[in-house]
Amino acid sequence: MDTLQHFVSGELAALREKGVFRRPRVLETEQKATVVIDGHEVITLSSNNYLGLTVHPKLREAAIQAIEKYGVGSGSVRTIAGTMALHRELEEKLARFKHSEAALTFQSGYTTNLGVISALMQPTTDLIISDELNHASIIDGIRLNRTPRKVYPHKDMAGLRRVLVESQDISGKVMIVTDGVFSMDGDIAPLPEIVALAEEYGAFVMVDDAHASGVLGNGRGSTVHFGLEGRVALQVGTLSKGIGALGGYVACSQDVKDFLLQRARPVLFSTSHPPSVVATCIAAIDLLENDTSLVERLWENAHFFKRGLEQLGFNTGKSETPITPVIVGEGALAMQFSDRLFEEGVFAQGIVFPTVPADKCRVRTIVTALHTNEELTRALAVFEKVGKELHII
Repeated sequence: MDTLQHFVSGELAALREKGVFRRPRVLETEQKATVVIDGHEVITLSSNNYLGLTVHPKLREAAIQAIEKYGVGSGSVRTIAGTMALHRELEEKLARFKHSEAALTFQSGYTTNLGVISALMQPTTDLIISDELNHASIIDGIRLNRTPRKVYPHKDMAGLRRVLVESQDISGKVMIVTDGVFSMDGDIAPLPEIVALAEEYGAFVMVDDAHASGVLGNGRGSTVHFGLEGRVALQVGTLSKGIGALGGYVACSQDVKDFLLQRARPVLFSTSHPPSVVATCIAAIDLLENDTSLVERLWENAHFFKRGLEQLGFNTGKSETPITPVIVGEGALAMQFSDRLFEEGVFAQGIVFPTVPADKCRVRTIVTALHTNEELTRALAVFEKVGKELHII
């Protein structure tokens, strides 16, 4: 006990000394554009609620009706007694929405990556080729599975080709895995080039569309955005961001789905989603299939806010999506910047090493379809005031 306490105390002291220790702020209202956090009313620019679906009346109604009809839980794992008619309905709608043959839901986007990679890739024969800036859940899935991996420089197609050439003696499967939209920089993977290289060298592609679902391709993700239907073997996504609820999924072939139902450990050993969550996701997919106005509004807001930050002189990196980083460099400065923004009425979370490189610490902003022009204009005024105060601009 004493050795554990000594270790934890020392690590916490080091974080405090660097100025990067933080306790999670507490949200006291529903997840709209203006919220109450820790007793302060602020414009939030740190929510993944891209389309505002967490508060949409049709999703609320679907959740309430499901609770009244089915109760609050499924009571079992999928492979015993936890596959409800609602689960099957959601997966059928997800497959249609993603233009794939089938889909399988998981408890979260994180467990989807762990479950898919561990079930499909063999440590003794296979190889995983990964973009260097892929999400932590992809990295953890590879590490836990212990399949050999090679990493190519971020979005570097010449680098990817070199790795593929070097890997032609692999006896088993070769998987190229990439984020569709990269969560810290907001840039988009060059998916057409990745798919073409995979086809040339006999590999297959897995794309994690956690930040592309609800955003690209009229909400259907990066595969549809680039017109690559039928050429991407595995489309992983989340139901907790653009879809507004909770969970993850993989869109794939029927055979892959059937195999994952036998071997994916998160499916085998975790209780399935409660009916209210499943019904909420069904309502979200129905809405997005019939109305693209929220996606259009999201992009209008993203262009407006990004342009405003750039005109003020902030470094927004290579962002191409509603994720727009404001890169300031040193970690303590990023956290100070975030704290002062909060004091002035804007919640934008500081992001520091090891999530991002130590010299590229930042405040990450995400606009949503719920933001009004007036809210975004006020937020830009706060960014200007605090940016000048801290000599960032």
